Amino acid sequence: MATHEDDVEKEPFPWHLGVFDAHCHPTDTVSSLKDIPYMKAKTLTIMATRSQDQELVLSAANEMAAGIEAFSDGLGSQNVSCRVVPAFGWHPWFSHQIYDDISEGTAQVPSEIDKVQHYRNVISPSPEDEAFIQSLPEPRALSDLLATTKQHLLRHPIALVGEIGLDRSFRLPESTRSGQAKEPEPGLTPGSRDGRKLSPYHVEMNHQRKIFKAQLHLAGELDRAVSVHGVAAHGIVFETLQETWQGHERKVISKRLQKRRGSATAAHDHELSDLSNDGHLPPKPYPPQICMHSYSGPSGHLKQYLNPSIPAVIFFSFSQVINFSNPDSVKAIEAIKAVPDDRILVESDLHCAGQRMDGLLEGIVRLICKTKGWSLEDGVKQLARNYKHFLLGRESTEP
Repeated sequence: MATHEDDVEKEPFPWHLGVFDAHCHPTDTVSSLKDIPYMKAKTLTIMATRSQDQELVLSAANEMAAGIEAFSDGLGSQNVSCRVVPAFGWHPWFSHQIYDDISEGTAQVPSEIDKVQHYRNVISPSPEDEAFIQSLPEPRALSDLLATTKQHLLRHPIALVGEIGLDRSFRLPESTRSGQAKEPEPGLTPGSRDGRKLSPYHVEMNHQRKIFKAQLHLAGELDRAVSVHGVAAHGIVFETLQETWQGHERKVISKRLQKRRGSATAAHDHELSDLSNDGHLPPKPYPPQICMHSYSGPSGHLKQYLNPSIPAVIFFSFSQVINFSNPDSVKAIEAIKAVPDDRILVESDLHCAGQRMDGLLEGIVRLICKTKGWSLEDGVKQLARNYKHFLLGRESTEP
C-alpha cells in the first residue's frame, strides 16, 4: 500500500501554483542571472552581502523586480516568468569592513580613520601582521552604508534588508599575500573567500552586533522585512532582536478574554494603541517581519521566537544546502515539525540561478510536505501564503 511519503515523492510537482525562494545569492554568479526568467520558480529573493554585490542586486532588481501586484491573491497560477525581490544588507562575514561612526562618542570623518587601528579593534585576536591588515579593504562608514541601503530600499518598495546577522564560527580568509590561496571558482563575484584558506581571525561579536542592530533599525524605520543569518549565535541573535522591540511588546490577552471580546476587536485595540497623535503608525525600531534563514537552532529554541508578546512576525526558512548537507539533519526535521504551519518558508541559498536552484527548491518543498504530512498541492499553497505574509506583512486570503 502506498504511503503519504510515497505519494509526496512521486507526485508531479505543482510549479504552476507558485514557488517562492526566500533566500538566494545568484549575483555570486553573474552569468547565471540571464537564466532567471526561464526558471520554474515564481520569485527569487536575492540577497546582498558585501560591497561587490550591492549594485549587482540593484541591477538585477531594476531589470527583473516583481511588483507588489505579483503577490495579489489569485495570481499564483498565472504563467509569468520568474521575477526577483531584492534584499540589501551587509553580512556579518564582512562586518569588519564597516566602522561605527553613529554610536555616541564614536563619530569620525573618513579622513581620520586609522585603517590599521580599526582592524585591530574589531578583529580578534588583534592581528599583528600588518601585511594581512593592509590586504583588507579601506573601512567604510556605517552612516554611509545605511544611507546607500536606504536609497536602494526606497527605490524598490517591497525590497528586504538582508542578509544581516551574527556568526560566531566564521573566520576571515587569509591574505592572498600569504601564498595560501587556491584558484577561485571561475565566474564567481569577487569579495568572498575566493578559494583562500581561513585565518585564525574572527570579527568581534560586539562589533557584529552594532552593524546588525543598525540595519534592524533601518528596516523598522522603513517597515521592511529582514533575512537573518545566525550561526553558532542563536542566543545572542535573539537577544539582539529582543533589544530592538523592548518597550513595544504586545499586550497578551488571555484566551478567555479573547473569546469574550472577539479576536478582531483585540487586534484592533492593539493597532489603535500604536497610532501617533496624527493617526499614523510611527516608525518602529524593529523590523515587522523577520526570517531566520536556514534555521539551524534546536527546536526547543523556537518557543522564544513565537512568544505572542513579540510585535514582529517571525518566520523560519529551510534549505537543502544548509539544513540537509550534514548528519545533523535530524535536528532540522525536528525544527520543521515544530515550526507552526503558517511560519515556515523555503529557500535554495544557492549562488547560481537556473535548473539546480529549481531542483533544490523542489527538493526542500517535497521534504517539508513529507515531514508536515501535507499533500504537495496543499503544501505549495501554504508556503506561498507564508511568503506573501513575510514579504508584505499581511496574511493572504487565498485558499
